[in-house]
Amino acid sequence: MKARLAGAVLAAALFVPAAQAQTPYAPTETAYVPSEAPPSGGSVCPGGLCQVGALDGVFEALAATEAGRRERPVHILQLGDSHTAGDRITGAVRAALQTRFGNAGRGVVPPGVPYDGYAPYQVQMAGAGWVRDSAPLQPVGGQPSLAVGLAGMRGQAMAGTDLTLTLEPGAEARVVGLCGLSRPAGGLEVRTEAVVVPVDLAVPSGAAGPVCVDVALAEAARPVTVRGTGAGATLDSVRLQRSNPGVMVSNLGVVGATLRDLARRDEAIVATELAVWRPQLIVLAYGVNEGFDPALDPVTYEALLRGQIDRLRRLAPAASLLILGAPDAQRNGVSDGCSADGLRAPPPMLAVVRDVQRRVAADMGVAFWDWHGRMGGDCAADRLALRAEPYMRGDRVHFTSAGADWIGGVLAEDLLAAYAAWKAGPGGAA
Repeated sequence: MKARLAGAVLAAALFVPAAQAQTPYAPTETAYVPSEAPPSGGSVCPGGLCQVGALDGVFEALAATEAGRRERPVHILQLGDSHTAGDRITGAVRAALQTRFGNAGRGVVPPGVPYDGYAPYQVQMAGAGWVRDSAPLQPVGGQPSLAVGLAGMRGQAMAGTDLTLTLEPGAEARVVGLCGLSRPAGGLEVRTEAVVVPVDLAVPSGAAGPVCVDVALAEAARPVTVRGTGAGATLDSVRLQRSNPGVMVSNLGVVGATLRDLARRDEAIVATELAVWRPQLIVLAYGVNEGFDPALDPVTYEALLRGQIDRLRRLAPAASLLILGAPDAQRNGVSDGCSADGLRAPPPMLAVVRDVQRRVAADMGVAFWDWHGRMGGDCAADRLALRAEPYMRGDRVHFTSAGADWIGGVLAEDLLAAYAAWKAGPGGAA
């Protein structure tokens, strides 16, 4: 949406003859025009992507969708930190892929508003009496953690409490997927403007444990309300899906998260979620918060990364894997830094994290996107923050909305270019 700046003119006269007709003021408007986006930077990977062959599985699913041979959504699931939680970068990727391959739905969202100011694309979320419990961020030494799924939180639906999800036109839901805790007593309702559907999360055995239930709606719905009934229920995630093929991009990020937080997600819940969600691509977008930890042990971090790749391959064997290498970011309070004022520089461990990510991806056959290179390399965060239209916020860590649109667009373009090359090659459909 383009902002508009209304021009204003102050006309003043010390003396106007009484017989002189005054010309009425006609306001003018000057449309806001964003500055030209910078070109994407160079990369250690051809076209920004290393080990592109690791994406064959998701490319095959996209090709089948494009050819009309696939009915299920091509589900892309991104897990990460605040860059993922904000949905600005994933939103740009979602828009590009859905424009090309079709909109299969908004995807998985947290079971409640995770933080104040949460504003994902394609859906608005509001809770009335809905209680959220978030897993604590994990320190190096570890600590007891809340048993939650990949959203990093759980929602408690008591009797009469509501979670309302209002979808944008074109993203209406025909399927509402609910994952949560099975228990003998308790329940939910899925309510739309047309129907009320009771939902029982209890399994026939009556045993407590993770369970997922899909509610098929008779017609597409924009406002969807999940209401607690009886003794209520505990939810780990909500999936909003259309009935047509296409692409569905889910972003499950937690502000401040590291790969340690992903490692502490409850195994049984994660296994249940992934079995139902069936992602064709899982994107790991961690690394910035690790890079700001001066005590990070690279050997321990590498072992953790390898372990999480093994875990995801075990729990989602059909999914391709992609690591987004840690982007450039800067900390304050340094001297002789690379920033324009000399007071900021990337924390030293950030390059170490990026190196570990790239080496592990190459060794384990995982695709790797060179985020650092594509945004401009070392100290790009400062240069992007100082643009006439800033692409980074003043903290030199987070992107502005314009910057997120840009870098998300770069990622989408790199993925689509790799897909086009795959189609033209021996494994493609061209």
